[in-house]
Amino acid sequence: MGTDLGMDAIAVEDLTDDQARVELQRLAAEIAHHDALYHGKDQPEITDADYDALKRRNDAIEAQFPQLVRTDSPSQRVGAAPVGIFAQVVHARPMLSLDNAFSDEDVQDFVGSVYRFLGQLPDGSIAFTAEPKIDGLSMSLRYENRRLVTAATRGDGTTGENVTANIRTIQEIPETLPADAPDVVEVRGEVYMAKSDFLALNAQMEAEGKQAYVNPRNTASGSLRQLDAKVTASRKLRFFAYAWGEMSVMPADTQSGMTEVFRRWGFPVNPMTRRLGSVEEILGHYREIGLERADLDYDIDGVVYKVDRLDLQARLGFRSRSPRWATAHKFPAEQAFTTVEAIDIQVGRTGALTPVARLTPVTVGGVVVTNATLHNADYIEGIGNAGQRIREDGHDIRIGDTVIVQRAGDVIPQVLDVLIEKRPDGLAKYNFPTQCPVCGSHAVREKNEKTGKLDSVTRCTGGFVCRAQAVEHIKHFVSRNAFDIEGLGTKQVDFFFESDDPALMIRTAPDIFTLKERQERSITKLENIDGFGRVSVRKLFDAIDARREIALNRFIFALGIRHVGETTAKLLARSYGSYQDFAMAMEASAPKFGDAWNELNAIEGIGEVVAASIVEFFKEPRNLEVVQRLLAEVRPLDAEAPVASDSPVAGKTVVFTGSLERFTRDEAKARAEGLGAKVAGSVSKKTDYVVAGPGAGSKLDKARELGVSVMTEDEWLELIGG
Repeated sequence: MGTDLGMDAIAVEDLTDDQARVELQRLAAEIAHHDALYHGKDQPEITDADYDALKRRNDAIEAQFPQLVRTDSPSQRVGAAPVGIFAQVVHARPMLSLDNAFSDEDVQDFVGSVYRFLGQLPDGSIAFTAEPKIDGLSMSLRYENRRLVTAATRGDGTTGENVTANIRTIQEIPETLPADAPDVVEVRGEVYMAKSDFLALNAQMEAEGKQAYVNPRNTASGSLRQLDAKVTASRKLRFFAYAWGEMSVMPADTQSGMTEVFRRWGFPVNPMTRRLGSVEEILGHYREIGLERADLDYDIDGVVYKVDRLDLQARLGFRSRSPRWATAHKFPAEQAFTTVEAIDIQVGRTGALTPVARLTPVTVGGVVVTNATLHNADYIEGIGNAGQRIREDGHDIRIGDTVIVQRAGDVIPQVLDVLIEKRPDGLAKYNFPTQCPVCGSHAVREKNEKTGKLDSVTRCTGGFVCRAQAVEHIKHFVSRNAFDIEGLGTKQVDFFFESDDPALMIRTAPDIFTLKERQERSITKLENIDGFGRVSVRKLFDAIDARREIALNRFIFALGIRHVGETTAKLLARSYGSYQDFAMAMEASAPKFGDAWNELNAIEGIGEVVAASIVEFFKEPRNLEVVQRLLAEVRPLDAEAPVASDSPVAGKTVVFTGSLERFTRDEAKARAEGLGAKVAGSVSKKTDYVVAGPGAGSKLDKARELGVSVMTEDEWLELIGG
């Protein structure tokens, strides 16, 4: 998987904006691939630790580059789409996943973020629940008039699979609820297979001469998707309840209270769940569960923490795919020793040369590892981002070294350290190349104009002369969240790019849309070339034609403008409405002063660096020539109006300034955007409202100068309905 080989070998803190955008694209595709295998087919290719490492890298990049968050990001979605074997069920409330914590510091940050978001609460006043994170299959059980009517898998978080008949075979799940239960109840939890039952099942399979199952989680998931419920009944599945969806009446006002209600209704709840009041207590319980993990009769991969009071959960609310009031503290990664057999250099779309260690195959936590990231030239030398020596005694890494490899924190495993005592005599230092291995162009480390320091990344200077860069631009253009052209995958793009036949070659994005016409005039027919065929060619042309009209944000994102990720593209589309207005504004912004430039900078999430990059893109004649050729073939659609059209602030631009007292800045922004407003970072002529708290300064002065409506926090709350 992946469109920018080797980008995963660069440490997050070393990524440039352009590299981060490419890496997030690759991660989105790779994680979606594994989601489909894990949630839809029960056939994972990687372990949970590897999957967590993928998502952790994605989250780390998004934290460092919030303007680049993609609409298809793993942080914006849950699970995988239903596979279609069972009828679909639309969840009354989405089934969201949790953010992950991997260290004590991450847990402290989570608790701190809760206090910061809520504001004005004394330390230690918020209680949390902590419960083992069961490694099973998420399930939603719907009861109407106290009778079980539907059981559905999580699916993609919005739509799951109806597995009611199979769920009824699990004896731990009650068919009816007590008379005092509300009329509508959705109990959510985890279906799992006990280790003892799994071992007994495998013993039975081996006795019958059949293939044994891989692990309890996949076996539970596969058992639940049997078309014959009798097969499911024979697998002895179990259930833990820990959450809820739609409830006509809430029977408790705390997380721990809801757990007790589930217990009273007859659902199994985990006996290791605790209500705790401090970070120290939370971490202590985490370590206690970790010590007991091996002796439990079910698999767990961490501990889940939740704010206990439901009113505080409601105030904290949700991000796009996860609640702010909960996180999953995962158990640590595993390490192993192996030998560096070679160091390969790979070139990405931005020209970055990234080193990857080829390793003697070693099993780390049940997975065979053959590659590991070396990040960049400095990392090989043993030098950190601030110029400090890293690894014990600052050892460099050489081909032939015995190294410690860890599977966590990066997409591919990371080389942590060198066992210097095992280094053979005379082992030569590794010399990082000064020429691009793809095109032979000079490779350099650029100097940062602001800091005067060398960039940690070595780049090929070949530009579009370098095939590795040019072809990756095409792959970005056709990627899922850009033009998303089915049938133009990595192999097909490589084929068309490398072709010298005028009827076949694709060297820039507009060439994609002239391919069919060139084929009709040529004697070289694509359908006669190995790997294509008449049907696949027809489908490819249909897929291309289907993208001759495209959403404005996708069009902008597909252009590959430096620093413009999916989130930034959506901001631009929403702010300007049409491509014509966007292009005109970028042209007017070229002097980098005046109203157009100020309005571009005022868009929340843009900023001067991103704005300058966009303007520079539209100043380059070669870029404009490609865009004009593209516009002759496709039509970007105007952006849709805000969803919350009945809100008094829908479509309005608001700026918050000063020290807000009625709500935190994050809370104010989330509420405004939820009502369809645009939150800007600075005041311009297009600003509709400025909400000013105590201490408001230059933004308030600017609003008064421009005649923008200024209101207090109380007036803002009155406007939006409290």
